[in-house]
Amino acid sequence: MNRLSFILPILALMWSQEAAATKLQASVGELFTYKIEPQLFNWTHQVISEQFRYRPSLMNYPDLPSWMRYMYSHEYHAGFLYGTPPESAAGKDISLDVVALNRQNYETRRIVLAMFVAHKFPTPNVVQMKIDNLNWVHLMDPGRVENLRNIFRKDLWPNSKEDLSVVFMESAVNMGGRLPLRPQQREGVIVHVGSFAQFSPRLKELQEEVRPLYKLPSCTYKRTSVQKIFENVGFKLDWCAFRMVGVESPTEILYHSGKQNEQQAAEEQPRQEQQDRWMGISREDVPVRNYIDEFAFAFAIPGMIFAILIGMLSAVLCFQHEKFSDPHSEFFFANIFHICEESCAPSASSDSDPDDGSESSSNLDYPMSSTVQMVQCSDSKSNQPITTLKSLKDPNFLLDNISMRSQSPNNSFYQLDCGTSSIYARPKPPPYKGGTLGRNGVDI
Repeated sequence: MNRLSFILPILALMWSQEAAATKLQASVGELFTYKIEPQLFNWTHQVISEQFRYRPSLMNYPDLPSWMRYMYSHEYHAGFLYGTPPESAAGKDISLDVVALNRQNYETRRIVLAMFVAHKFPTPNVVQMKIDNLNWVHLMDPGRVENLRNIFRKDLWPNSKEDLSVVFMESAVNMGGRLPLRPQQREGVIVHVGSFAQFSPRLKELQEEVRPLYKLPSCTYKRTSVQKIFENVGFKLDWCAFRMVGVESPTEILYHSGKQNEQQAAEEQPRQEQQDRWMGISREDVPVRNYIDEFAFAFAIPGMIFAILIGMLSAVLCFQHEKFSDPHSEFFFANIFHICEESCAPSASSDSDPDDGSESSSNLDYPMSSTVQMVQCSDSKSNQPITTLKSLKDPNFLLDNISMRSQSPNNSFYQLDCGTSSIYARPKPPPYKGGTLGRNGVDI
Protein backbone atom coordinates (compact mmCIF):
# COMPACT_ATOMS: atom_id res chain seq x y z
CA MET A 1 0.00 0.00 0.00
CA ASN A 2 2.83 2.35 0.76
CA ARG A 3 4.30 1.79 -2.69
CA LEU A 4 0.97 2.39 -4.39
CA SER A 5 0.42 5.54 -2.45
CA PHE A 6 3.83 6.73 -3.60
CA ILE A 7 3.48 5.79 -7.30
CA LEU A 8 -0.03 7.09 -7.88
CA PRO A 9 0.79 10.74 -7.18
CA ILE A 10 3.79 10.55 -9.47
CA LEU A 11 1.71 9.13 -12.31
CA ALA A 12 -0.95 11.71 -11.72
CA LEU A 13 1.69 14.41 -11.83
CA MET A 14 3.14 13.05 -15.07
CA TRP A 15 -0.12 12.80 -17.01
CA SER A 16 -2.12 15.62 -15.56
CA GLN A 17 0.52 18.27 -15.19
CA GLU A 18 -0.55 21.10 -17.44
CA ALA A 19 0.83 24.56 -17.66
CA ALA A 20 -1.34 27.62 -17.91
CA ALA A 21 -2.77 28.07 -21.40
CA THR A 22 -0.70 30.51 -23.45
CA LYS A 23 -2.66 32.99 -25.53
CA LEU A 24 -1.33 33.45 -29.10
CA GLN A 25 -2.56 35.56 -31.97
CA ALA A 26 -2.20 35.12 -35.74
CA SER A 27 -3.44 37.21 -38.66
CA VAL A 28 -4.92 36.17 -41.97
CA GLY A 29 -2.38 36.32 -44.78
CA GLU A 30 0.61 36.82 -42.45
CA LEU A 31 3.20 34.21 -41.44
CA PHE A 32 2.74 32.79 -37.94
CA THR A 33 5.71 31.20 -36.12
CA TYR A 34 6.08 29.76 -32.66
CA LYS A 35 9.02 28.03 -31.02
CA ILE A 36 8.50 25.01 -28.76
CA GLU A 37 11.41 24.58 -26.36
CA PRO A 38 12.01 22.79 -23.02
CA GLN A 39 11.42 25.96 -20.98
CA LEU A 40 7.71 25.76 -21.83
CA PHE A 41 7.52 22.54 -19.80
CA ASN A 42 9.80 23.74 -17.00
CA TRP A 43 12.67 21.61 -18.22
CA THR A 44 15.97 23.45 -18.00
CA HIS A 45 18.65 20.74 -17.82
CA GLN A 46 19.51 18.70 -20.92
CA VAL A 47 21.74 15.71 -20.26
CA ILE A 48 21.77 13.86 -23.59
CA SER A 49 21.51 15.07 -27.17
CA GLU A 50 18.03 15.20 -28.65
CA GLN A 51 16.61 14.58 -25.20
CA PHE A 52 13.18 16.14 -25.75
CA ARG A 53 10.54 15.34 -28.34
CA TYR A 54 7.28 17.17 -29.00
CA ARG A 55 3.97 16.23 -30.61
CA PRO A 56 1.56 19.11 -31.28
CA SER A 57 -2.02 18.67 -32.50
CA LEU A 58 -5.43 20.25 -32.29
CA MET A 59 -7.27 19.75 -29.06
CA ASN A 60 -9.08 16.39 -29.22
CA TYR A 61 -7.78 15.83 -32.77
CA PRO A 62 -4.81 13.82 -34.01
CA ASP A 63 -3.36 16.41 -36.36
CA LEU A 64 -2.76 20.12 -36.89
CA PRO A 65 -4.81 22.55 -38.98
CA SER A 66 -4.29 22.23 -42.70
CA TRP A 67 -2.47 25.56 -42.94
CA MET A 68 -0.03 24.86 -40.07
CA ARG A 69 3.16 22.78 -40.13
CA TYR A 70 5.40 21.47 -37.37
CA MET A 71 9.10 20.72 -37.87
CA TYR A 72 11.88 19.88 -35.44
CA SER A 73 15.29 21.50 -35.82
CA HIS A 74 18.34 19.45 -34.84
CA GLU A 75 20.42 22.60 -35.08
CA TYR A 76 18.42 24.54 -32.48
CA HIS A 77 17.13 21.46 -30.55
CA ALA A 78 13.62 22.87 -30.65
CA GLY A 79 10.37 22.44 -32.51
CA PHE A 80 8.67 25.12 -34.58
CA LEU A 81 5.07 25.75 -35.55
CA TYR A 82 4.59 27.94 -38.62
CA GLY A 83 2.04 28.69 -41.32
CA THR A 84 -0.15 31.36 -42.92
CA PRO A 85 -3.82 31.35 -41.84
CA PRO A 86 -6.33 31.52 -44.73
CA GLU A 87 -9.44 33.68 -44.81
CA SER A 88 -11.59 30.72 -43.80
CA ALA A 89 -9.87 30.67 -40.38
CA ALA A 90 -10.54 34.34 -39.62
CA GLY A 91 -12.23 35.03 -36.28
CA LYS A 92 -11.78 31.50 -34.93
CA ASP A 93 -10.22 30.32 -31.67
CA ILE A 94 -7.83 27.40 -32.03
CA SER A 95 -6.55 25.27 -29.16
CA LEU A 96 -3.33 23.33 -29.69
CA ASP A 97 -2.34 20.42 -27.49
CA VAL A 98 1.45 19.94 -27.21
CA VAL A 99 2.79 16.78 -25.55
CA ALA A 100 6.51 16.67 -24.67
CA LEU A 101 8.60 13.55 -23.97
CA ASN A 102 11.83 13.41 -21.98
CA ARG A 103 13.82 10.56 -23.49
CA GLN A 104 16.09 10.25 -20.48
CA ASN A 105 13.46 9.18 -17.96
CA TYR A 106 10.41 8.97 -20.30
CA GLU A 107 8.57 11.69 -18.46
CA THR A 108 5.73 13.35 -20.39
CA ARG A 109 4.31 16.82 -19.94
CA ARG A 110 1.53 18.65 -21.67
CA ILE A 111 0.53 22.23 -22.37
CA VAL A 112 -2.32 23.90 -24.24
CA LEU A 113 -1.75 26.78 -26.63
CA ALA A 114 -4.78 28.99 -27.27
CA MET A 115 -4.70 30.90 -30.54
CA PHE A 116 -6.97 33.51 -32.07
CA VAL A 117 -6.89 34.22 -35.83
CA ALA A 118 -7.54 37.90 -36.46
CA HIS A 119 -9.17 39.09 -39.64
CA LYS A 120 -6.91 40.94 -42.05
CA PHE A 121 -7.25 41.72 -45.70
CA PRO A 122 -4.64 39.69 -47.68
CA THR A 123 -1.85 41.74 -49.21
CA PRO A 124 -2.39 42.05 -52.98
CA ASN A 125 1.22 42.78 -53.99
CA VAL A 126 3.73 40.05 -53.20
CA VAL A 127 7.44 39.64 -53.95
CA GLN A 128 8.56 36.00 -54.20
CA MET A 129 12.20 35.01 -53.74
CA LYS A 130 14.42 32.05 -52.92
CA ILE A 131 17.39 32.32 -50.52
CA ASP A 132 20.00 29.64 -51.22
CA ASN A 133 22.34 30.06 -48.24
CA LEU A 134 19.70 29.55 -45.51
CA ASN A 135 17.47 26.80 -44.21
CA TRP A 136 13.87 27.24 -43.14
CA VAL A 137 14.84 27.32 -39.46
CA HIS A 138 17.10 30.35 -39.94
CA LEU A 139 14.12 32.53 -40.80
CA MET A 140 12.60 31.67 -37.42
CA ASP A 141 15.11 34.12 -36.04
CA PRO A 142 13.36 37.51 -35.70
CA GLY A 143 16.62 39.33 -36.38
CA ARG A 144 17.06 37.78 -39.85
CA VAL A 145 13.45 38.49 -40.73
CA GLU A 146 13.84 42.10 -39.69
CA ASN A 147 16.99 42.45 -41.86
CA LEU A 148 15.12 41.11 -44.86
CA ARG A 149 12.22 43.51 -44.30
CA ASN A 150 14.60 46.46 -43.95
CA ILE A 151 16.06 45.78 -47.41
CA PHE A 152 12.66 46.37 -48.97
CA ARG A 153 11.48 49.14 -46.66
CA LYS A 154 14.65 51.21 -47.00
CA ASP A 155 16.00 50.45 -50.49
CA LEU A 156 13.76 48.52 -52.87
CA TRP A 157 10.17 49.24 -51.71
CA PRO A 158 10.03 52.38 -49.57
CA ASN A 159 6.25 52.71 -49.86
CA SER A 160 5.78 49.41 -47.98
CA LYS A 161 7.32 50.76 -44.78
CA GLU A 162 4.04 50.72 -42.88
CA ASP A 163 2.64 47.25 -43.61
CA LEU A 164 5.37 45.06 -45.12
CA SER A 165 5.15 41.53 -43.72
CA VAL A 166 6.28 38.01 -44.47
CA VAL A 167 3.28 36.19 -45.93
CA PHE A 168 4.82 32.81 -46.72
CA MET A 169 7.87 30.73 -45.81
CA GLU A 170 8.71 27.13 -46.65
CA SER A 171 11.74 24.91 -47.20
CA ALA A 172 12.82 24.56 -50.83
CA VAL A 173 12.91 20.77 -50.43
CA ASN A 174 9.26 20.71 -49.32
CA MET A 175 8.39 22.83 -52.35
CA GLY A 176 9.87 20.29 -54.80
CA GLY A 177 13.56 21.18 -54.71
CA ARG A 178 16.45 18.73 -54.41
CA LEU A 179 18.65 18.14 -51.44
CA PRO A 180 22.20 19.51 -51.86
CA LEU A 181 24.96 17.09 -52.82
CA ARG A 182 27.00 18.01 -49.77
CA PRO A 183 25.28 17.75 -46.37
CA GLN A 184 27.13 20.86 -45.25
CA GLN A 185 25.30 22.98 -47.82
CA ARG A 186 21.99 24.67 -47.03
CA GLU A 187 18.72 23.44 -48.51
CA GLY A 188 17.38 26.89 -49.35
CA VAL A 189 14.18 28.59 -48.29
CA ILE A 190 11.36 30.24 -50.26
CA VAL A 191 10.06 33.51 -48.82
CA HIS A 192 7.20 35.80 -49.88
CA VAL A 193 6.85 39.36 -48.60
CA GLY A 194 3.74 41.40 -49.27
CA SER A 195 2.26 44.84 -48.83
CA PHE A 196 -0.69 46.98 -49.87
CA ALA A 197 1.64 49.54 -51.45
CA GLN A 198 2.21 49.58 -55.17
CA PHE A 199 5.49 48.29 -56.56
CA SER A 200 8.24 50.86 -56.69
CA PRO A 201 10.00 51.77 -59.99
CA ARG A 202 13.17 50.14 -58.72
CA LEU A 203 11.39 46.84 -58.14
CA LYS A 204 9.93 47.02 -61.66
CA GLU A 205 13.39 47.63 -63.11
CA LEU A 206 14.74 44.66 -61.13
CA GLN A 207 11.98 42.44 -62.48
CA GLU A 208 12.77 43.43 -66.06
CA GLU A 209 16.45 42.78 -65.35
CA VAL A 210 15.87 39.19 -64.21
CA ARG A 211 13.01 38.38 -66.62
CA PRO A 212 15.31 36.65 -69.19
CA LEU A 213 16.37 34.24 -66.43
CA TYR A 214 12.87 32.82 -65.89
CA LYS A 215 13.43 30.06 -68.43
CA LEU A 216 16.38 28.67 -66.43
CA PRO A 217 15.82 26.25 -63.51
CA SER A 218 18.53 27.78 -61.33
CA CYS A 219 21.04 30.60 -61.71
CA THR A 220 22.99 31.17 -58.53
CA TYR A 221 25.92 32.46 -60.59
CA LYS A 222 23.96 35.43 -61.97
CA ARG A 223 24.60 38.83 -60.42
CA THR A 224 22.22 41.78 -60.51
CA SER A 225 22.42 45.46 -59.72
CA VAL A 226 21.10 44.88 -56.18
CA GLN A 227 23.28 41.88 -55.42
CA LYS A 228 25.41 43.71 -52.88
CA ILE A 229 22.39 44.93 -50.92
CA PHE A 230 21.33 41.36 -50.10
CA GLU A 231 24.83 39.98 -49.59
CA ASN A 232 25.73 42.67 -47.06
CA VAL A 233 23.13 41.28 -44.65
CA GLY A 234 23.84 37.60 -45.43
CA PHE A 235 21.30 36.69 -48.14
CA LYS A 236 22.24 35.02 -51.43
CA LEU A 237 19.25 34.95 -53.75
CA ASP A 238 18.47 32.69 -56.69
CA TRP A 239 17.42 35.33 -59.20
CA CYS A 240 15.68 32.79 -61.42
CA ALA A 241 13.04 32.47 -58.66
CA PHE A 242 12.53 36.22 -58.17
CA ARG A 243 8.93 37.15 -59.01
CA MET A 244 6.57 40.08 -58.46
CA VAL A 245 2.92 39.05 -58.25
CA GLY A 246 0.03 41.37 -57.45
CA VAL A 247 -2.67 43.73 -58.58
CA GLU A 248 -1.87 47.40 -58.82
CA SER A 249 -4.82 48.80 -56.87
CA PRO A 250 -5.20 52.11 -55.03
CA THR A 251 -4.50 51.76 -51.35
CA GLU A 252 -7.69 53.49 -50.19
CA ILE A 253 -9.87 50.88 -51.84
CA LEU A 254 -8.20 48.03 -49.98
CA TYR A 255 -8.62 49.58 -46.49
CA HIS A 256 -12.00 49.45 -44.85
CA SER A 257 -13.32 50.06 -41.40
CA GLY A 258 -14.52 47.29 -39.16
CA LYS A 259 -18.23 48.00 -39.79
CA GLN A 260 -17.77 48.03 -43.55
CA ASN A 261 -15.95 44.69 -43.39
CA GLU A 262 -18.74 43.17 -41.32
CA GLN A 263 -21.42 44.48 -43.67
CA GLN A 264 -19.52 43.27 -46.71
CA ALA A 265 -18.99 39.84 -45.14
CA ALA A 266 -22.72 39.60 -44.30
CA GLU A 267 -23.66 40.52 -47.87
CA GLU A 268 -21.20 38.13 -49.45
CA GLN A 269 -22.11 35.14 -47.27
CA PRO A 270 -25.42 34.29 -49.05
CA ARG A 271 -23.75 34.88 -52.41
CA GLN A 272 -20.98 32.43 -51.55
CA GLU A 273 -23.53 29.88 -50.42
CA GLN A 274 -25.29 30.19 -53.76
CA GLN A 275 -22.03 29.92 -55.64
CA ASP A 276 -20.90 26.87 -53.66
CA ARG A 277 -24.16 25.05 -54.44
CA TRP A 278 -23.76 22.83 -57.50
CA MET A 279 -26.46 23.21 -60.13
CA GLY A 280 -26.78 20.42 -62.67
CA ILE A 281 -27.74 20.84 -66.33
CA SER A 282 -30.36 19.02 -68.34
CA ARG A 283 -29.60 16.51 -71.05
CA GLU A 284 -30.81 18.90 -73.76
CA ASP A 285 -28.23 21.49 -72.71
CA VAL A 286 -25.32 19.08 -73.04
CA PRO A 287 -23.36 20.05 -76.18
CA VAL A 288 -23.18 17.49 -78.97
CA ARG A 289 -19.79 16.86 -80.44
CA ASN A 290 -19.43 16.31 -84.19
CA TYR A 291 -16.75 13.82 -85.17
CA ILE A 292 -17.11 14.15 -88.96
CA ASP A 293 -14.65 17.01 -89.22
CA GLU A 294 -12.14 15.22 -87.02
CA PHE A 295 -12.32 12.01 -89.08
CA ALA A 296 -12.04 13.99 -92.33
CA PHE A 297 -9.02 15.83 -91.02
CA ALA A 298 -7.47 12.58 -89.78
CA PHE A 299 -7.80 10.87 -93.19
CA ALA A 300 -7.13 13.89 -95.41
CA ILE A 301 -3.49 14.44 -94.45
CA PRO A 302 -2.37 10.78 -94.82
CA GLY A 303 -4.36 10.54 -98.09
CA MET A 304 -2.64 13.60 -99.54
CA ILE A 305 0.78 12.27 -98.57
CA PHE A 306 -0.05 8.87 -100.12
CA ALA A 307 -1.24 10.51 -103.36
CA ILE A 308 1.94 12.59 -103.62
CA LEU A 309 4.11 9.52 -103.16
CA ILE A 310 2.16 7.57 -105.82
CA GLY A 311 2.49 10.48 -108.25
CA MET A 312 6.24 10.70 -107.72
CA LEU A 313 6.66 6.95 -108.21
CA SER A 314 4.54 6.99 -111.39
CA ALA A 315 6.55 9.87 -112.80
CA VAL A 316 9.79 8.01 -112.20
CA LEU A 317 8.56 4.79 -113.79
CA CYS A 318 6.64 6.27 -116.74
CA PHE A 319 8.67 9.26 -117.84
CA GLN A 320 12.19 8.40 -116.84
CA HIS A 321 12.46 4.91 -118.40
CA GLU A 322 14.01 6.22 -121.65
CA LYS A 323 17.16 7.09 -119.83
CA PHE A 324 17.78 3.44 -118.97
CA SER A 325 19.62 1.43 -121.70
CA ASP A 326 20.62 -2.24 -121.82
CA PRO A 327 22.81 -3.13 -124.86
CA HIS A 328 22.42 -6.90 -124.36
CA SER A 329 18.64 -6.70 -124.37
CA GLU A 330 18.61 -4.45 -127.43
CA PHE A 331 20.88 -6.84 -129.34
CA PHE A 332 18.67 -9.81 -128.40
CA PHE A 333 15.44 -8.17 -129.54
CA ALA A 334 17.08 -6.91 -132.76
CA ASN A 335 18.19 -10.46 -133.80
CA ILE A 336 15.30 -12.51 -132.38
CA PHE A 337 13.79 -13.04 -135.86
CA HIS A 338 16.99 -14.51 -137.29
CA ILE A 339 17.45 -16.76 -134.25
CA CYS A 340 13.97 -18.21 -134.69
CA GLU A 341 14.50 -18.67 -138.42
CA GLU A 342 17.76 -20.55 -137.97
CA SER A 343 16.35 -22.75 -135.15
CA CYS A 344 13.47 -23.89 -137.41
CA ALA A 345 15.62 -24.61 -140.52
CA PRO A 346 17.10 -28.06 -139.43
CA SER A 347 13.60 -29.55 -139.01
CA ALA A 348 13.01 -29.43 -142.80
CA SER A 349 16.42 -30.90 -143.65
CA SER A 350 15.92 -33.84 -141.25
CA ASP A 351 12.92 -35.03 -143.36
CA SER A 352 14.92 -34.89 -146.62
CA ASP A 353 17.95 -36.87 -145.28
CA PRO A 354 16.60 -39.76 -143.20
CA ASP A 355 19.80 -41.82 -143.63
CA ASP A 356 21.92 -39.44 -141.62
CA GLY A 357 20.03 -39.86 -138.35
CA SER A 358 22.83 -39.52 -135.91
CA GLU A 359 24.38 -36.64 -137.77
CA SER A 360 21.14 -34.69 -138.17
CA SER A 361 20.15 -35.20 -134.53
CA SER A 362 23.41 -33.80 -133.34
CA ASN A 363 23.01 -30.87 -135.69
CA LEU A 364 19.39 -30.24 -134.57
CA ASP A 365 20.49 -29.77 -131.02
CA TYR A 366 23.21 -27.29 -131.89
CA PRO A 367 22.33 -25.61 -135.21
CA MET A 368 24.49 -22.56 -134.86
CA SER A 369 27.31 -23.73 -132.68
CA SER A 370 30.85 -22.62 -133.20
CA THR A 371 33.22 -24.36 -135.65
CA VAL A 372 33.62 -27.85 -134.08
CA GLN A 373 34.66 -30.96 -136.04
CA MET A 374 32.63 -34.09 -135.35
CA VAL A 375 34.15 -37.58 -135.90
CA GLN A 376 32.42 -40.92 -136.15
CA CYS A 377 34.21 -44.28 -136.17
CA SER A 378 33.83 -46.46 -139.28
CA ASP A 379 33.56 -50.18 -139.73
CA SER A 380 36.72 -52.28 -139.31
CA LYS A 381 36.34 -53.83 -142.75
CA SER A 382 35.97 -50.59 -144.60
CA ASN A 383 38.82 -48.32 -145.46
CA GLN A 384 36.74 -45.13 -145.79
CA PRO A 385 34.78 -43.56 -142.98
CA ILE A 386 31.05 -43.23 -143.22
CA THR A 387 31.10 -39.66 -142.07
CA THR A 388 34.02 -37.46 -142.67
CA LEU A 389 34.96 -34.27 -140.96
CA LYS A 390 32.26 -31.61 -141.21
CA SER A 391 32.74 -27.95 -140.82
CA LEU A 392 29.86 -25.91 -139.37
CA LYS A 393 31.08 -22.84 -141.18
CA ASP A 394 29.14 -24.03 -144.20
CA PRO A 395 25.43 -23.24 -143.65
CA ASN A 396 24.34 -25.80 -146.27
CA PHE A 397 26.03 -28.82 -144.72
CA LEU A 398 22.69 -30.45 -143.90
CA LEU A 399 21.41 -30.12 -147.47
CA ASP A 400 24.54 -31.11 -149.29
CA ASN A 401 26.10 -34.04 -147.42
CA ILE A 402 28.02 -35.28 -150.47
CA SER A 403 29.82 -32.00 -150.89
CA MET A 404 30.85 -32.12 -147.25
CA ARG A 405 32.27 -35.63 -147.70
CA SER A 406 34.21 -34.54 -150.77
CA GLN A 407 35.64 -31.58 -148.89
CA SER A 408 36.81 -33.80 -145.98
CA PRO A 409 40.44 -34.86 -146.15
CA ASN A 410 41.12 -38.53 -146.86
CA ASN A 411 43.81 -38.90 -144.29
CA SER A 412 41.84 -37.35 -141.47
CA PHE A 413 41.91 -40.64 -139.50
CA TYR A 414 44.96 -42.60 -138.49
CA GLN A 415 44.58 -46.26 -137.63
CA LEU A 416 45.99 -48.06 -134.63
CA ASP A 417 46.50 -51.83 -134.84
CA CYS A 418 45.52 -53.53 -131.62
CA GLY A 419 45.46 -57.26 -132.34
CA THR A 420 42.47 -58.36 -134.37
CA SER A 421 40.61 -55.01 -134.35
CA SER A 422 41.56 -51.60 -135.45
CA ILE A 423 40.86 -48.51 -133.36
CA TYR A 424 40.36 -45.15 -135.00
CA ALA A 425 41.67 -42.39 -132.88
CA ARG A 426 40.69 -38.73 -132.98
CA PRO A 427 41.85 -37.17 -136.32
CA LYS A 428 44.37 -34.47 -136.53
CA PRO A 429 42.73 -31.06 -136.90
CA PRO A 430 42.98 -29.36 -140.31
CA PRO A 431 44.96 -26.16 -140.70
CA TYR A 432 43.20 -23.00 -139.46
CA LYS A 433 41.68 -20.77 -142.11
CA GLY A 434 40.82 -17.23 -141.22
CA GLY A 435 37.27 -16.03 -141.62
CA THR A 436 34.24 -14.74 -139.80
CA LEU A 437 30.71 -15.98 -139.51
CA GLY A 438 28.10 -13.57 -140.76
CA ARG A 439 24.52 -13.09 -139.63
CA ASN A 440 23.17 -15.87 -141.94
CA GLY A 441 26.00 -18.35 -141.19
CA VAL A 442 27.93 -17.50 -144.42
CA ASP A 443 31.70 -17.51 -144.22
CA ILE A 444 32.89 -14.06 -145.17
